[in-house]
Amino acid sequence: MAGIFTQVQPTVSQKGQSYGRATIIPLLRVVLWVRLVQLSVPVGKRDVVCETLEESNIPYMMTDEVSGRDHEAVVSMALPAAMVESTIDTLHSKGIGDEAYTVVVEAETVLAEDFEALQDESDEESVETERISRQELQSEATSLTPSFDVYATMTVVSAIVATAGLLLDSPAVVVGSMVIAPLIGPALGASVGSVINDRELLIKSVKYQLIGVGLAICAAAVFATLVRVGNIVPPGIAISGIDEIEERLAPDLLSLAVALGAGVAGIVSISTGISVALVGVMIAAALIPPAAAVGIAIAWGDPFAAIGSTVLVFVNVLSVNLAGLLTLWYAGYRPERLFDRDQAEKRVRKQVLGLVVLVLVFSTVLGGITYADFTTATFEQDANDEAQALLEQEEYAAYQLLDLEVELDADFPFRGPERVVVTIGGPPDAPPVALAADLEERIGVQTEYAVDIEVRYVEVISHEVTTESQTGSSSVESPNSTETRHSSSTAVSPLLETPVPSSLDPGSGPGAHASPIRG
Repeated sequence: MAGIFTQVQPTVSQKGQSYGRATIIPLLRVVLWVRLVQLSVPVGKRDVVCETLEESNIPYMMTDEVSGRDHEAVVSMALPAAMVESTIDTLHSKGIGDEAYTVVVEAETVLAEDFEALQDESDEESVETERISRQELQSEATSLTPSFDVYATMTVVSAIVATAGLLLDSPAVVVGSMVIAPLIGPALGASVGSVINDRELLIKSVKYQLIGVGLAICAAAVFATLVRVGNIVPPGIAISGIDEIEERLAPDLLSLAVALGAGVAGIVSISTGISVALVGVMIAAALIPPAAAVGIAIAWGDPFAAIGSTVLVFVNVLSVNLAGLLTLWYAGYRPERLFDRDQAEKRVRKQVLGLVVLVLVFSTVLGGITYADFTTATFEQDANDEAQALLEQEEYAAYQLLDLEVELDADFPFRGPERVVVTIGGPPDAPPVALAADLEERIGVQTEYAVDIEVRYVEVISHEVTTESQTGSSSVESPNSTETRHSSSTAVSPLLETPVPSSLDPGSGPGAHASPIRG
């Protein structure tokens, strides 16, 4: 808004306007976080309002109210965003209560020297100077939650899109499902309603969150069942083999940081008037894909696989609410009435304590998954070190470790190593049977799990490259001229030595044969 603001002392009424001594202030362009506040003044309260605003050095304009209501005037004032809440509360304490009609709108520009001085008075190095008023926060939180029909429809659509993205193993589609999810309103509304003592907003937001999670899981389960029964995906496909699903069936403690960060970012964005669109995507990222993974696991008839994702959904919901409560309280939001503040503080403390306990309980499952992942990673590293150490011995100097892969079982969420596949490279001669036995022995002692060890042998053949010239010829061996031949085996014991089927013709060249050394 642009204009010239004057400080007015009402003395004469003319054509519905109250005027007093007015001095035109030199124009000065100031671009700030500004709000234009208009407040209806009840009959008999005009002088109280004027005295209150003048004591606070707030420039204002007073307009007579001629509509015949129980109000005699409307006061307009431009305020820094940080002063809106305190000014309205002060006026309410003077008897300008809920019967007053109050409008707060955002103004981009103020042309007034007085306003710059007012802004300087309100500037302090604290989070409260950048936040919007309690009244604006309440309005913003309420507006973020759509009607129930829209909320339910968008949640179901988002869950279906997320399910399709997970089954397609497509991160882009999964991100698209987060964009359309309408979860930010209820997720932030519960914290706002609790802190400012808006019971209606609190109950509505909690109810919407529970309904939203339930709808997302049910929609994902129904859609995934139709996809599976209709053979839209290959028959017999294992959901544990799809990366986008696997990482949500076995989440770790790092997932908790996403939810906590989403809660803090959401409250900071809404309380400072910053766009919440991108933050809404972050909150949806903590809820929609895990809920879709739960539905997929149910559709595939493996409810135990859904344990990790279910825990992740609930811990994320709780963490978003916990982070929102703490951030709002730290930002200085309190109920308007003084006698409500002690009750609100006790209630918020109880809620924070309860949420912390629940988050810790659910986080133990995530901690167990994290420990299982750490154990598996440690075992893989130890197994690799043992294989390298064995091949460094003189009797196996001709062989090298090409790859070592640890395959996990399907016992979600606490997965452990099930099979170790070791790929060894060496000369075309048949490898010694003892190599597989030694690998099995040295790797097997590194884990408490019953692990199958499979050794695969790859033939590595060095060629001699001959070069000729007009003056003569020379023969050199090129270290980069090698040929690898992969051999497969169906043998079940390293002590058995049987012919191995090979795609290579045994008579096609040196080293075309292969020997199994499987453990």
